Amino acid sequence: MAPRSGQPEQRGPLLPGLLLVAAALSRPAAPCPFQCYCFGGPKLLLRCASGAELRQPPRDVPPDARNLTIVGANLTVLRAAAFAGGDADGEEEEAAAGGVRLPLLSALRLTHNNIEVVEDGAFDGLPSLTALDLSNNPLRALGGGAFRGLPALRSLQLNHALARGGPTLLAALDTALAPLDELRLVGLAGNALSRLPPAALSRPRLEQLDARLNALTGLGPDELRALERDGGLPAPRLLLADNPLSCGCAARPLLAWLRNSTERVPDARRLRCAAPRALQDRPFLDLDEARLRCADGDAYGRGEEVELAGPELEASYVFFGLVLALIGLIFLMVLYLNRRGIQRWMRNLREACRDQMEGYHYRYEQDADPRRAPAPAAPAGSRATSPGSGL
Repeated sequence: MAPRSGQPEQRGPLLPGLLLVAAALSRPAAPCPFQCYCFGGPKLLLRCASGAELRQPPRDVPPDARNLTIVGANLTVLRAAAFAGGDADGEEEEAAAGGVRLPLLSALRLTHNNIEVVEDGAFDGLPSLTALDLSNNPLRALGGGAFRGLPALRSLQLNHALARGGPTLLAALDTALAPLDELRLVGLAGNALSRLPPAALSRPRLEQLDARLNALTGLGPDELRALERDGGLPAPRLLLADNPLSCGCAARPLLAWLRNSTERVPDARRLRCAAPRALQDRPFLDLDEARLRCADGDAYGRGEEVELAGPELEASYVFFGLVLALIGLIFLMVLYLNRRGIQRWMRNLREACRDQMEGYHYRYEQDADPRRAPAPAAPAGSRATSPGSGL
């Protein structure tokens, strides 16, 4: 019975392993933060939507959270290390020194949160973050180092978030984007931008830039060159629909670039001219590049309108000429249809003129006849010396 006596020795080491597995499985998951909802466990999605009650990011987010969404709060200001415990009392210096509280967080969505200020280092402590969405926030100030510490960031959405900041915010954004070399997707739609941030165009791995619904009147040669890539890297796609393009001589480089790279602008067929008035709402790709001229020294102003009004003026002249030709043709037809009456009228006129001339000739002959001239009158003194006077 030796084999039987060895069986308890084989079961002995197995029991502690089963107990460890049971303990691991029975360990309670990290609690869901107050005023937030956890879907599929904190590792999948955590959503916080509490209206104006939430004024700072929750500090009790589970450290193994992967996706964090905060919508409809009143955060107003994202201070330094806001997601690394920077707002907790006595922890700000520690968080700024490099504390990492959410090492696995990869997606952070902060839309519709009334965020106006994003300070330098606001996203410190999020080394794994790849997607950041700040859309639909009234941003007014952005620190030049707001996105520092995000080496893995690939998607940055700032749609409908920059319209109130003006040129100062645009310059700060250009500085903040400079260190994001891994950026692939940039959303800048609906921001009333009159130009695109150079840093956004020159990101080496950029794949798509959404610039729809802005105030872009065109893209200059420098911006088009910034979209080119060397070293075999794919060129980025550009979305430009719903921008008030100015279709003058300054639009020549963009028109040539679009015709050579139509696949890089998926909405190229939706581009329309907003100025000058002669070309308003005309498809941009249908324009003739040779007609996009303007006056010297006025490449962006009135010269465009003067030159671009040429085709309409030429069409007006052609139309006017056609109208005159039609009127002349109608007049000739009238003459042809009334040719007999006109001949009769001309004959009567000729006879009347001949009778009139004959009358003038007759009166002239009568006046020139010497026999019809009156006798000269006798002098007054001849009456006194006449023989029959009796004197």
